[in-house]
Amino acid sequence: MEVSDDPRSRGPEEAHLPCVSHVKSSSYSAVQQQRYSASVFLRRKDMQEKSQQKCIAIFALLCCFAVLVALIFSSVDFWGDNEDGITEENCSRDCRIKLVENIPEDLFLPMNGRPHLPLSAGLHTLLDQAKHSVEVVSPVWALNPRDLETTPSNGKQGQLLFQRLLSLKSRGVKLKIASSLTNSAELKTLAAHKAEVHFVNMTALTRGGLHSSFWIVDRKHIYIGSADMDWRSLSKRKELGVVVFNCSCLALDLHRVFSFYWQLHERDYIPSIWSKRVTALYGRHDALELQLNSSQATAYLSTSPVVFCTKDRTRDVDAIYQVIQSAKSFIFISVTDYLPLVNRSIRGTPVTRYWSPIDEMIREAVVLRGIRVRLLISFWKKTHPLTFNFVTSLKSLCMQLLNCSIEVRFFSHKEQSEDIQHGLNHNKYMVTDNAVYIGNHDWVGSDFAINAGVGLVVKMRKSLQDREVTILDHAKAAFERDWRSRYAKSLQGNKDQQGKYRNLQQAKIHMETKEENEWNNPLSL
Repeated sequence: MEVSDDPRSRGPEEAHLPCVSHVKSSSYSAVQQQRYSASVFLRRKDMQEKSQQKCIAIFALLCCFAVLVALIFSSVDFWGDNEDGITEENCSRDCRIKLVENIPEDLFLPMNGRPHLPLSAGLHTLLDQAKHSVEVVSPVWALNPRDLETTPSNGKQGQLLFQRLLSLKSRGVKLKIASSLTNSAELKTLAAHKAEVHFVNMTALTRGGLHSSFWIVDRKHIYIGSADMDWRSLSKRKELGVVVFNCSCLALDLHRVFSFYWQLHERDYIPSIWSKRVTALYGRHDALELQLNSSQATAYLSTSPVVFCTKDRTRDVDAIYQVIQSAKSFIFISVTDYLPLVNRSIRGTPVTRYWSPIDEMIREAVVLRGIRVRLLISFWKKTHPLTFNFVTSLKSLCMQLLNCSIEVRFFSHKEQSEDIQHGLNHNKYMVTDNAVYIGNHDWVGSDFAINAGVGLVVKMRKSLQDREVTILDHAKAAFERDWRSRYAKSLQGNKDQQGKYRNLQQAKIHMETKEENEWNNPLSL
């Protein structure tokens, strides 16, 4: 009997087996498909989540970059590439330099055959040269005397200089001023005559003051020295500085210091990111090689405090250290005040600490290297009593030591005068056998720690015997003239003089807190 393939010939159970198998197969396939679909869905969802995370991360990075760019542009103003056509490659290094001084009329100092250019004449010569711009930084603006006791002759030079600054606009010359003064009538008058004035809030930035004093004219000529924009600097006080003509390399670097101040306008913080246009061009390790008059020399600028030193800028203290270290035979220092202390007021409480760098430099030069040191300090009503202790300590170094020489004298014009500015030796410089440093600070720890200042270092390339008369010779002659004058007095004077010093010291030890705070922020000079 043949078995039929017809399903209908099968039994009831046999007839339904293929359908059941088909159903099971279909169900299994459906489950697999669902699993596959779920797997695909999960993978797609995972990829979408990862893609979203990447997008979020990229977006966050873009936001951070945008914020960074915004911070850069908010903290720094960018200049054109050539800075008025002057670059480090095409700037002039063939320069002329002049020592400028203001010596009060009743201060009788012999010129020793080397008259120096009067300070007022030097500043007026710079204004004569101005064709495009004059940039000025000064801690004081008081060219017009206001006290009734001032004689017309004393205030004449200050008034004349102020009028010339007012007239710059009519000549098409831009006047730009950086200052820490908030309520200066003279700055308001200059601003009304189209001068641009930027305020540097030194109290917020460093809790110090702006001691910087320099000019830049057409980014070709400069002035640096002890004088402020004060009529006293042109008549009553003894000042010293230098003017440098046709020296755009050095002027360009000083302009970058000015630009740093300029960008701090009304800020209460110092930005951490700066344009390369405030980066130093030259420093103690890569000084500018130039010709000063007919002599080969190197020069660079220094600044303080440390938070004001932009990239590659040398600190004032490091510049002083290099000049002292390079000295071979002598170091002559002339400053208004010498005090290796930092005085600060923290929450109304005066805090004083020893500030050793410069004091240690001098001791090392005298004792270990046998360098002859002379220190000329002003003796006036604001001389700190501890000054005498520190200089006595310095002088004691050479007791019973051969080839050791350190001398200290105090420059005093009129000890009994009520006018503390009259005849004051306001100089702030150092000269050695091969270099000169001219700055804006007295050698006081507080100045270098919290106050803004600028210094210029000039070093001659040839030895003293092989070169012509240079700026070093002029600075040395000015120091020796003052040192030998009747106004320079040693602590080992007669008993009357020693008594005056002792009485002053005792009186100052009992100074009131108000007077002490005035010393802490010596902007009243």
